[in-house]
Amino acid sequence: MKTFIVTLFFCTTTIFSFSQTKANLEDINTTWEKFYKAFETLDYTLMAEIHSQDLVRVSGGKRILDYDTYINNYKIGFERDKTAGHTSSISLRFFERINNGSTASERGIYKLVRNKGTDNEQAYYGQFHVLLKKSDGVWKITMDYDSSENGTIGEDQYQKAFAIDDFEKF
Repeated sequence: MKTFIVTLFFCTTTIFSFSQTKANLEDINTTWEKFYKAFETLDYTLMAEIHSQDLVRVSGGKRILDYDTYINNYKIGFERDKTAGHTSSISLRFFERINNGSTASERGIYKLVRNKGTDNEQAYYGQFHVLLKKSDGVWKITMDYDSSENGTIGEDQYQKAFAIDDFEKF
């Protein structure tokens, strides 16, 4: 009986010590809120804030970028969009969110809308996989991979994934 109780205690504490919580997901979402805001305001400094200096960025399986190159690309692109009067908004939906309190893996579908509500409105979709690390109480993106999967990702896949605040699914 004593062995059973010790085993049960070990299994229970092991499960709880490695489980994710709603609070962790809410905390991670503060990083995603800055991500959204960066696109809405075309502010590359917000992108710089939420990404680790050790970032590995993989784009569509075709190239790998470091932090400086990735952030500089946003600086140039956002400035170009501001000058041209373009707008952007991005949203994420998830099919997997795993974390242990210090490391997170999040996968899902993004939808990027350019020039919303105009004759030039365009929507772009892709699948993403992001790894985040919590450092000094802040979640930062350390690896970011996305791909359109050869143009096969669209509104249907986006809608099938779960909303950013649908914590019950994870």
